[in-house]
Amino acid sequence: MNGLTAAAAPAASRSRGRWGLLRDRDFRLLWVGETTSGFGSSLTSVALPLVAITALHATTLEVALLTAAAWVPWVIIGLPAGAWVDRLPRRPVMLTCDAVSFLLFLSIPVAAWQGVLTVGHLLAVALLTGTAKVFFQTSYQVYLPSIVVPADLPEGNAKLQGGESAVEVVGPGAAGLVAQVFGAVTALLADAASFVVSALCLLGIRAREAPVSRERRATTLRREIGEGLRFVARDPYLRVLTVFGAASNLGLMGYQAILVVFLVRDVGVGPGAVGGLMAVMSVGGLAGAASATWVSRRLGSARAMIVFEALGAPFGLLIPLAHRGPWLAVAVAGGFVLVTGVVAGNIIKAGFRQTYVPRHLLGRVSVSMQFVNYGTIPLGALLGGALGGAIGTRPSMWVVTAGLALTGLILLTGPLRHRRDLPASPDRP
Repeated sequence: MNGLTAAAAPAASRSRGRWGLLRDRDFRLLWVGETTSGFGSSLTSVALPLVAITALHATTLEVALLTAAAWVPWVIIGLPAGAWVDRLPRRPVMLTCDAVSFLLFLSIPVAAWQGVLTVGHLLAVALLTGTAKVFFQTSYQVYLPSIVVPADLPEGNAKLQGGESAVEVVGPGAAGLVAQVFGAVTALLADAASFVVSALCLLGIRAREAPVSRERRATTLRREIGEGLRFVARDPYLRVLTVFGAASNLGLMGYQAILVVFLVRDVGVGPGAVGGLMAVMSVGGLAGAASATWVSRRLGSARAMIVFEALGAPFGLLIPLAHRGPWLAVAVAGGFVLVTGVVAGNIIKAGFRQTYVPRHLLGRVSVSMQFVNYGTIPLGALLGGALGGAIGTRPSMWVVTAGLALTGLILLTGPLRHRRDLPASPDRP
């Protein structure tokens, strides 16, 4: 039953009315838990740099290092994490990650109240919670097919991404408001609490995974890692998507790592307004989540991915135009379109990978792609921070968004340009 006992297998896809999969109890719990956790993470995306800037007077490079530290674990342990996740029941792994992340984020307000908070402390928390995220996200992507049938995966990914995008609209604004009124450190308490909600929701899910077979446990970790890497390297679709993701993340994180610094120090925006502007940009995620499935059905999934990714990225060039007045609105609109394309493309890619890759390889293949994709994120953050210190924040924004605008061309080098839809399996055209 592809990783499920017969009693725990999800029901066949069926019409559920306007709420769709949200009428399914297990999926609804997963959605609530991950949406709440996403809200906490969106708070932290604004609050953590603001803590560094306002409380600790960090440099541009130090702020960028916070972003880099959160993603470095993908480079260090990403590949073995995929093999470990394929060997272990996913829910206990996710629960452990929630507990560790709760304690780590709670330590920041405690240290601040004691007057001992340092940039080093922030970097350590970013690094360790990033490590927990490697295991959680890898487990989560493999766990979703355990509670919904393959036909429902596009809807499931769209709803989960839609929930994440919705809280990314509310989160930055809430972080800015809390930072303005109570201080940025206080906003991190909400992120700590979000991990408790996520854990409680996971505990309430009734579907159970089947035990890992003894044959899987007998294989070596090195061999399992190699199988995942070879599958990605030999497959023309996964290969081009992996290269594209790596190049795209380099540019995306290059500007995101210095965006708060740019808005505060170059544009002259206050903490509360920073959250509001980033929230408006994040509304693009809702548009992407709402339109991904609809556009895929009408254009085809392969064509839709090219449209969203290749045509959305150039709008990032509007962000460095930000100044007080009308140009600030133009920059925000550019960010909105960019985020729309990124989120919609991620939804299409996630659904494709979850149906295309054999279930027993899914964890290793997912993390092999993420090892390359996410491996460029800390490099992008360091690039943005280093450029910001060397040539200034605004010129750095121009450099990284220009590179991002060109990344969509990579999708045209593979088989996607010849297809209407992405294939359902490696053996099926």
